[in-house]
Amino acid sequence: MGNESSTPVDEATPPTTLIARNMDAVARYIKERDCKRIVVMTGAGISTSAGIPDFRSPETGLYANLARLNLPFAEAVFDVSYFRNNPLPFYTLAHELYPGKYRPTVAHSFISLLNKKGMLLKLFTQNIDCLEREAGVPGDKIVEAHGSFATQRCIECKTEYPGDKMKNMVAQKEVPHCVRKVCDGLVKPDIVFFGEALPEAFHRNRSLPAGADLAIVMGTSLTVQPFASLPSFVSEGTPRILINLERVGGLGSRPDDVLMLGDCDEGKAQSEVPEVPKSKQEALEDEIEKLTKDIDQSLKINQDTSQALEKLLSDSQSTSNEQDGVLTVPTKTIRDGKSGLAHVFPHLGTKDKKTDKPSL
Repeated sequence: MGNESSTPVDEATPPTTLIARNMDAVARYIKERDCKRIVVMTGAGISTSAGIPDFRSPETGLYANLARLNLPFAEAVFDVSYFRNNPLPFYTLAHELYPGKYRPTVAHSFISLLNKKGMLLKLFTQNIDCLEREAGVPGDKIVEAHGSFATQRCIECKTEYPGDKMKNMVAQKEVPHCVRKVCDGLVKPDIVFFGEALPEAFHRNRSLPAGADLAIVMGTSLTVQPFASLPSFVSEGTPRILINLERVGGLGSRPDDVLMLGDCDEGKAQSEVPEVPKSKQEALEDEIEKLTKDIDQSLKINQDTSQALEKLLSDSQSTSNEQDGVLTVPTKTIRDGKSGLAHVFPHLGTKDKKTDKPSL
């Protein structure tokens, strides 16, 4: 099933399940068939709009930006043998990618919405960023094919490492070691490194796409096996949707394949996708940041006004007139013919000699 033809179906070939190869037909199919077994397969492309770079994009991908870590080759940062000898590059990268720094995208929220409507059978993801979880997709509905930052353990004795301690260590760019002093082995998040087997959950659920009533593939190059073979497990006649920058993995070779080539977040009606609520801490931090900006702006305005007044006062004649017991600052006509203070106090101005009325 992994040797599926990549030849696109001719546009004149009619679909066998859908009434047409477009999203309107997919929406009608979901409603009429009351789809409850949707399988979603995702890659790094659904997280790029959150600010997380993907791995393989030239110049902007993670691998392209790892030169500063002085690795023998880019993929070494996820090589278990290299990690054993030098874990620091990985933890430098982990500091940038660790959960909590980024928020879910529309694509993550869309998957969460499928689950809330009782339509999600399983999410297979290649991502390690845990944004699906943060968006509200339950852990039991997720197969993290390449692992994630959700849990961590010693690579020697497999003892689990506390999540709060892990977060602190990553924040400080320090390398954690096993909590068992007799072991003291290196601790690594349960991310699948090169040279390690995929999680048992992947193999246990790998056949689920065969029983799906719809498959959605988003933001993946489908170049890494065995994940790349998942779409081929979907039964013939079951619609498969590809939402991706380019056509990949033989999708488009079946009569009921629908391709939406473009950014993942542009393919869904955002009005139907609930915004992920901010935590109390995030809301507080946002409020503090807004208040700080307001204060800074106010101080800047006051400072600018003060400087302008000082300049105008120093430029004006150092004399003062007392009229009706009120000290007034003499105005000085500047090159535009306006009072030196007119831009600050518009009601102050020189008198028009003909009308004897204030003039600016």
